Amino acid sequence: MKLILSDKHINILLQKNSDIELIDLSKCKISNCIGCFGCWTKTPGKCVIRDDAVKIYPKIAASDKIIYVSKIAYGGYDSVMKAMLERAIPVQQAFIRLLDGETHHLQRSVAEKTAVIIGYGNIPDEEQDIFRELISRNAKNMNFKNYRIVFTTEDKLEQSVEKEVLKWEEY
Repeated sequence: MKLILSDKHINILLQKNSDIELIDLSKCKISNCIGCFGCWTKTPGKCVIRDDAVKIYPKIAASDKIIYVSKIAYGGYDSVMKAMLERAIPVQQAFIRLLDGETHHLQRSVAEKTAVIIGYGNIPDEEQDIFRELISRNAKNMNFKNYRIVFTTEDKLEQSVEKEVLKWEEY
């Protein structure tokens, strides 16, 4: 499965037979995680908050190719993308494993991913460095087998996404 998660509406043409799903998070109702850990204790693998996030995180888990599109704010994801990623915690278990000498959560049937993270906006070098470090840390918890980060401006965002989608279609 191929998935594009975007924090804003983007106009890209997907082929009719495409196995790519585009989710515009700005049109979804996604509450913030409340840190109750109910997804680990009360309803393992399922968030106790009933909103659009419960339909999206299984798609994130199942995707083997994923593009995250997020405006960069202070070296991090914007609020809607951050909320969605935090609400995807049910795809992880409460149990810990050692990975490259660090502790990380065990995954619940999460496909290994080839990921492209497209950060857009007017992003100073220092914020780009912070974002690169954030993604390198997230990569281990999000089951990325490999990833690339692309920085672009808002006016070139759709072209950047289209370029990445075309790379998928080459294979």
